[in-house]
Amino acid sequence: MLKKRLLFVTGSPGSGKTSVLLRTIDALKTRGHSVGGMISREARTCGARVGFEILDLNSGRRGWLSHVNQKHGPRIGKYRVNMEDLDNIGAEAIATAVENAEIVAVDEIGPMELHSECFKEAVKKAVESRKLVLGTVHWKVRDRLIEEIRAREDSEIYKVTYENRGNLHETIVEKAVGFLEQA
Repeated sequence: MLKKRLLFVTGSPGSGKTSVLLRTIDALKTRGHSVGGMISREARTCGARVGFEILDLNSGRRGWLSHVNQKHGPRIGKYRVNMEDLDNIGAEAIATAVENAEIVAVDEIGPMELHSECFKEAVKKAVESRKLVLGTVHWKVRDRLIEEIRAREDSEIYKVTYENRGNLHETIVEKAVGFLEQA
């Protein structure tokens, strides 16, 4: 039986996708596995969301994925995408993880990130590698890259809900460990 190695979560905004991914990463790191890639986090000022920050899991480098005060870049709602940080921190973090880490994390494949050809190329390389890939997928965006991931036999996408967000990471860790033990 083919073990799943592309393990993604999806769900509505605010459902806890990134939290599930972070708990999964922490559990795998605790077991001694190396994880690289990028995480996106909400940035808030005075309780209001002002943008999204990018974090390179390996180097700790940070940048802006998008911000309400960003002057240039594609507009998504009230934000503008920071293409420079997305390419130089986010896409680079994924590419470096494909080369150097046991597990590649991608948070998120969504409308902002899909404006970057560098990001899409890095994700394609991760998907085509033999590495375990963990990530989040925007709940309703349609893109060829996402459709290709969904169609793969070695891919599984879990929906994060209010009911399962507290323990979904346990299911994903179990699947991940099953893949890593056979690899």
